[in-house]
Amino acid sequence: MTNRIARRFAASVALAALGLATPALAQDKTVKIGVLNDMSSLYADIGGPNSVVAIKMAVEDSGLTKKGWKIDVVSGDHQNKPDVGVNIARQWIDNDKVDAIADTPNSGVALAVNNLVKEKNNVLLNSGAATADLTGKACTPNTVSFTYDTYMLANGTGKALTKAGGDSWFFLTADYAFGHALERDTSAVVTANGGKVLGGVKAPINTADFSSFLLQAQASKAKVIGLANAGGDTTNSIKQAAEFGIVAAGQKLAALLLFINDVHSLGLKTAQGLTFTESFYWDMNDQTRAWSKRFSALANKNAMPSMTQAGNYAMVLHYLKAMEALGGNPHDGAKVVAKMKELPTDDPLFGKGPLRADGRRLIPAYLFEVKKPEESKGPWDYYKQIAAISAEDAAKPLEASECPLVKK
Repeated sequence: MTNRIARRFAASVALAALGLATPALAQDKTVKIGVLNDMSSLYADIGGPNSVVAIKMAVEDSGLTKKGWKIDVVSGDHQNKPDVGVNIARQWIDNDKVDAIADTPNSGVALAVNNLVKEKNNVLLNSGAATADLTGKACTPNTVSFTYDTYMLANGTGKALTKAGGDSWFFLTADYAFGHALERDTSAVVTANGGKVLGGVKAPINTADFSSFLLQAQASKAKVIGLANAGGDTTNSIKQAAEFGIVAAGQKLAALLLFINDVHSLGLKTAQGLTFTESFYWDMNDQTRAWSKRFSALANKNAMPSMTQAGNYAMVLHYLKAMEALGGNPHDGAKVVAKMKELPTDDPLFGKGPLRADGRRLIPAYLFEVKKPEESKGPWDYYKQIAAISAEDAAKPLEASECPLVKK
């Protein structure tokens, strides 16, 4: 009899504990975000430590820590190597209980981490990687892309230059997933608008000497040399093109992906006249100026934010908004991303815009031109807007999407 009573008592305690566990789990208000990017090499200025600054600003501005949430931000350097990036991400998810991985500039790394995140039911908050495949054939229920992609770049810069008479192109392309996607998407736009692609050459990432590649581009006689690269590769190829007198001889350089940090590194004398597409510029309106000044005060070298750093801020702000709407952290990446898609996005840097079924945020893009030195009114005053591209035109139409999540 005594044993039977003891067993019943133990069972009732266990059931009570189980009943308490469910609401406790729903009220889990701890979140860990891992910022995975290039901290020390050619993409460090456009992401790097200053992406961590932007994301910590989003944590503060979300207001959740004042409501009792515990939100930690960790960071790692993927060294532009997919295997290194995946190893860091796996360590974070399995051992450190990281809930979301953010930034990921380098499309090769991002595509590899994208697969891991789906497998582990984590979240990938992509702002840095450009490949449109992340919201196309490689899309998953666990990944969102907030800031830009190769489709946007091609349909901004590629279309504008072709329509302006640049109807023959030669590509100097970074030899990995990002460069390949950017050349592919821009080539499609060039030919669709009546232009011709005369050829191209692939250069290893983080190339120091572009002379042989630039000589091939020069010999092609193409009106436009499309630079399908980014960061230090872009600035190096532009500087060396100037040394060869390529632009002075009549060919035009198309910087298909250019960031404000690149212009700052080049200087206006070298960068003047370059046209390119971005979805953010610090000096666009009162809200972007106010936030960017806050950012600059905290940032390394007091830099102004790149497009992707601004995207990290907006993206993490929306991610935390979804967490709050869920009432706690469910530790279920697909569930969090579904809530992110359900909620309307609205932030001071990009405004309002839906997050589509394929994970692509719809935001406008802008065609900019780098100012001449005499046009600049002060530090970081580098851009003038040439045209605005609607949010619908900046993203690949859903009906043309290869994303398996899209119902057609």
